[in-house]
Amino acid sequence: MIGAVLVGLAAGVVAGLLGVGGGVLFVPGLVIFMGLTQHQAEATSLLAIVPVAIVGTYRQDRYGNVVRSDALLLGVMSLAGAGAGVALANALSGAFLRDAFAVLMLLVAAQLIRRTLRGDGSPPAGAGEPAAAARGPG
Repeated sequence: MIGAVLVGLAAGVVAGLLGVGGGVLFVPGLVIFMGLTQHQAEATSLLAIVPVAIVGTYRQDRYGNVVRSDALLLGVMSLAGAGAGVALANALSGAFLRDAFAVLMLLVAAQLIRRTLRGDGSPPAGAGEPAAAARGPG
C-alpha cells in the first residue's frame, strides 16, 4: 500500500511538472513495488493516468497553456491508438512488453541527453508566443 502511495505521488508530480505521462513511473513502480505483471501494470497505469491527466490539464488550461484544438485531435486519435495498442499488448508476452518499455525509455533518455549536449534547447516555432495568443480565439 505504501508503495502505491509513493509511486502515485511521484508519478503525479512528474506528470504535472514535465508533462510526461505518469505511466513512465507508474508501470515500473507497479511492477517493482507492487509485484504486478507487465500486463497488469500497463492496464492499471492506463486507468490511473485518467485522473492525473484531468487534473494536470485543468491546471495547465487555467494558466493558458493548453492548445485545445491540438488537445482534442490528440485525444481523439489516442482513442483509436489505445484500442489497437491494448489488442497488440494482449497478443505479446509480458517479457517482450517489459523489454520494449525499457528500450523506449532508453531511446527517450538518449534523445534528451543528445539534445542537452548539443545545446538544442530552443523552443519550437511559435513557442515564444504567449499561451493565450497561441491558443487562438475561443
